[in-house]
Amino acid sequence: MRGLHPRHVLHRPHGPQAYANDPERGQRPVPALSHHGSQRAVLLQTATLLGVLLLGYGYFGLLVPDPEARLQQLGLFCSVFTISMYLSPLTDLAKVIQTKSTQCFSFSLTIATLLTSVSWCLYGFRLRDPYIMVPNFPGILTSFIRLWLFWKYPQEQDRNYRLLQT
Repeated sequence: MRGLHPRHVLHRPHGPQAYANDPERGQRPVPALSHHGSQRAVLLQTATLLGVLLLGYGYFGLLVPDPEARLQQLGLFCSVFTISMYLSPLTDLAKVIQTKSTQCFSFSLTIATLLTSVSWCLYGFRLRDPYIMVPNFPGILTSFIRLWLFWKYPQEQDRNYRLLQT
């Protein structure tokens, strides 16, 4: 087996020329991120969010000496992140409506989000803790919006794959 440089990934070409260039099953290294420009943007966003988390940790750990104030501010900080997590799938909302297709949504993830959000809201309600209830309520709303979109624009089977005959 060939060794790969860490900046490379395996790429298996398709079609009649799949094995023409390489006797080892047509595998050839391709520089990572070469064909996905959007991956660089995602990596940048992820690094930015990690930076914000580290800054938040430094702020709460070093600059807020009062434990009660630290707990209140940390609850607000975490609530903002939770709300943004639940609202993030709605960035594809315009695409879904424009294409009339829910292919970019995961039905199982929508159900899991709904169940998780309802569970946390009920738990927060039981504890009378707004830092648990409030950020999880948008998860319920966005799940119902996505379920409505699944109902309005049902997912179709991928026509690129044929069913195997047994």
